[in-house]
Amino acid sequence: MSEIPKAPIARIIKDTGAERVSEDTKAELAEYLEEVARDVAIEANNVAKIAKRKTIKPEDIKLAIKNLE
Repeated sequence: MSEIPKAPIARIIKDTGAERVSEDTKAELAEYLEEVARDVAIEANNVAKIAKRKTIKPEDIKLAIKNLE
């Protein structure tokens, strides 16, 4: 079960020009986005630990995304 609400997912897809979005499509994209977010969070946590911090900062997220590219 996805933790990301389906309504924002539908809006994102509709903003690309789609007229209708199936429930399965919303669930699939939400699942993928959660997986990517989890990977970024893990990497950002590693970055923060290397910097000897317990708090993840925005720059950790940016570096984590760059590291995962």
